[in-house]
Amino acid sequence: MGSFFAKYKLFGIVMLLLSAVIVYLFYNALQPKKMLPVYQPSMVDKSLVDSTLHYTKKYHKVADFSLVNQNGDTITQKNYKDKIYVADFFFTTCLTICPIMTKNMTEIQDAVIDNPNIMLLSHSVTPEIDTVAQLKRYALEKGVVDSKWNLVTGDKKQIYELARKSYLAVKNDGDGGAFDMIHTENFILVDKEKRIRGFYDGTDREDIDKLLEDIKILEASYKEQ
Repeated sequence: MGSFFAKYKLFGIVMLLLSAVIVYLFYNALQPKKMLPVYQPSMVDKSLVDSTLHYTKKYHKVADFSLVNQNGDTITQKNYKDKIYVADFFFTTCLTICPIMTKNMTEIQDAVIDNPNIMLLSHSVTPEIDTVAQLKRYALEKGVVDSKWNLVTGDKKQIYELARKSYLAVKNDGDGGAFDMIHTENFILVDKEKRIRGFYDGTDREDIDKLLEDIKILEASYKEQ
């Protein structure tokens, strides 16, 4: 009897391992694929959305724009065509949340540095101060990689309209007038179709980790199409 079990011991182990692999594969196949929501204005806190968009439930996209980056180059949606990108709003003289946000954005840059499908976009909310020269100094100081991350300045009203009507990112701090000031910690994840796929606290360590994970989920969704 002992020789019988000895003879089939290896066979039994192999079958047990094979069964475990099959169960694992079936389990994964039955798990729903992780998908990110497509955010519409109606899904977001109304204080962050322009009143004209409060009840918009579909088709929301980031509007076309034309701004200037740290190298004096004009940056438009064409620079982000077929790219996933992370956007935020900052100013170079900010001493409160912006240094933390920039540090975390730099970490995101480092994490996606070799991925040509992912880019970053930071909008200055004090464009009258953040000239091209000022943005360039800031970019050099913070380790910005020009091919990956654009710091943009330009028409203040256009930037504030993008914040309120496109990125749904800030409370109502005016329409870009001389004394208006946006101050937001939000990072916004945008897909290749210019749709918002996530909001994150740019000062929070756990949210940055979630953002990096969501970038992977979003990129994987394109590979499955």
